[in-house]
Amino acid sequence: MIEMFREVARVKQKLSDEECMEILKSEPRGVLSLIGDDDYPYGMPMNFLYIPEDNAIYFHGGRKGHKIDAIRKNNKASFCTYDSGFKKPGEWSLNIKSVIAFGRIEMIDDMGETERISRLLSYKFTDDEDYIESEIKNFLKSTLCFALKIEHLTGKIVNES
Repeated sequence: MIEMFREVARVKQKLSDEECMEILKSEPRGVLSLIGDDDYPYGMPMNFLYIPEDNAIYFHGGRKGHKIDAIRKNNKASFCTYDSGFKKPGEWSLNIKSVIAFGRIEMIDDMGETERISRLLSYKFTDDEDYIESEIKNFLKSTLCFALKIEHLTGKIVNES
């Protein structure tokens, strides 16, 4: 019987849950993958916010489009992010820590919660209060936030050589 979620094959490369969470907290972008039109994979780069207490990764975007249609059709998703990596002295290859989260996406309909998530996501990139207030004032009504509720989280370190 196949498990619903696979474990890392090379156990020595597996990251701890704590390491995975640190990467999710610190990295600004990743790739959200959905099941798109005609069941083709649909991956797109996204800014994101990880809130450990919610066990969720939050995103924002417009209220229409391929991404929203895909989520409405099938809310299963995966999200991958990775750090900038490091090189060991004397080596050319990069060592990268990556994290993949699997789960289901929920749309956030509450405008108060949408504002909260949008504000927290903005603070991940800037502390310019005037800019953040202007963006929220001008775009909040057309913004949709959604949460990937994490069902499985895995991470590993890979050497690209």
